[in-house]
Formats: sequence, C-alpha cells, structure tokens
Amino acid sequence: MNSVLITGSSGFLGRRLIRKLENEGISYLALNSRNCDLTRDDSLAKAISNPGDFDYIFHLAAWTQAGTFCDTHRGIQWIVNQQINTNMLAWWQQHAPQAKMIALGTSISYTVEEGLSEEKYMQGIPTDKFYAYAMCKRMLLAGLECLQRQYGMQYLYLVPSTLYGPDYHTDGRQLHFIYDLIRKIINGKKHGTPVTLWGDGEQRRELVYVDDFVQVMLALNNKIENEIYNIGSGEDHSIRDFARIICEKTGYDFNQITYDTTQYVGAKSKILAVDKYRSLLGRTLMSTDLSDGIEQTIAWVRSSNLVD
Repeated sequence: MNSVLITGSSGFLGRRLIRKLENEGISYLALNSRNCDLTRDDSLAKAISNPGDFDYIFHLAAWTQAGTFCDTHRGIQWIVNQQINTNMLAWWQQHAPQAKMIALGTSISYTVEEGLSEEKYMQGIPTDKFYAYAMCKRMLLAGLECLQRQYGMQYLYLVPSTLYGPDYHTDGRQLHFIYDLIRKIINGKKHGTPVTLWGDGEQRRELVYVDDFVQVMLALNNKIENEIYNIGSGEDHSIRDFARIICEKTGYDFNQITYDTTQYVGAKSKILAVDKYRSLLGRTLMSTDLSDGIEQTIAWVRSSNLVD
C-alpha cells in the first residue's frame, strides 16, 4: 500500500484509520468537509492534483447521525448522500480508475426479517425509520458493481457492526447507544443522580472495537476485491450487560438503574453474519475483549466534553 486517499477523514473511523496508516508509514491524503465539499461536483478536481498516484481510496464520507436523524432528515439526507457518492464515483472513474475503492455500507440497509448475511443485503425493504440512508448505501454498492462490470475497476464494500472506542465525535450530535450509556452512568456516579435507560434493557446489540475493524478492513483489502463483507464481532449483548460492565468500571450501583419501557428502542436484536470474513481471516484480528474495549472507551469519555 503506497498512497491512499481518504474521504470522511475527520470522522470517527477516518481518524483511527489515519492513526494506523501513520504508524505504518503509509502516505495519505485526508479529505473532509472542510477541505473538500463532496456535494460539489468540482470539489475533488480542485483538491487533488495527482489522482493517478493513489493505489487505494477509502471512501468513508457520509452524512448521517445516530438517534432520530435518519427519520427526521430523510429527504435532505437522500439528496446529500447521493451527491456525495455520485460525485465520488464519477471522479474515481474519470481520474483514478487505477485505485481500488474501499467503501462502507451500513447494517441498517438489511431487512432484519430477511437475515443479515451478505447475499441478502439488497433484498427486502429496510426499516422505514432508516429508509433514505439505507437505500443510499445500497445505491453506493450498485454503483460500485456497475463501474466494475463496465470499466473493470476494483472495489471492496464493507458493512460494519456498530463501532466504538476512543476518538468518537464530540460536536453535539446525537450519540450511538454505547456512548450515551457511558455518559449517563458516569454522570450518575459523579452527581449522585438516577440513571434511566430506554426500553427494558433486554434489547441486544453488537459492538466492534474501532481499531479491530481497521485491522480487519486492511487485511481483507489485501486479499479480496469486488465483494461485500460484513465485519462484526459475531456476538451480541443486552443493554443490561453493557450497563453492568460500565457500572463495574465506574463504581455506579447497577441496581439503581431504572428502565422506561414506553420509549422506542428499535430492533430487539440485530447481529451480522460474519462467517464470510472469518473464513478468510479467522477470529484473531478481533482481539479487543469487550470489557477492555469499554474500559478504554470510558477513559476517553472521561477526558472528552461528553460528560458534565
């Protein structure tokens, strides 16, 4: 891997990928919304003077947030993400076809009733709440497949489970559940206030430590092209399980947590099928134990502006 282009470089995953590339001495060009507005069709041409230099493009840029954002911004989210992806793919085909593109999908593109294995990614109708963003990500995969078939361009499309770890965004956007859970419990311990969680706590979620994801992403990139792969831990845990671990790490009394069953909590369980990537790489690259990963994430949250 000689030279890399990264979109979405200021995002959670982008920052951790850059950290890995720097540790390995790999040169890169980092693009984000401040130095290259991908919604403009001329932005890439202005930002990049030597597109033929790149061996790989990590297309991580997307416009989305956790929580209710996908539901309340579905129209503009469709427009913005379609602009981002169309401009990216058009520039790639015209100026950097020699580069292999590694692009990200999303697990919300799956129809839970169909199953969460790769061959079913484009089947069924995604959950209505996430419909616009889910379909934008399906369209991205369709675009990659079409460019590969007509022009012979190479890609890898990866569908991550929920990523967690240090360096998450702290700009006031809604948080993924694990950060919100950590924040609530830390604040509860600090201020002696009650902690109330949405739902009954039995809903289950899958997490992947972000640096483990980067390891798997780079390892798959060295082996495979023109394929879709799920990347997950292969196991899920209840919200109560996550809360119990956080309470142990922070000293908050787990038995003091209450639950608001009137609130919407989404799917009761959602876990990616991971046999496909494990058949190539095994389990060794997912090396971060859940307890250790949460401990490192708690330490980072304490140092951030996420807590009161």
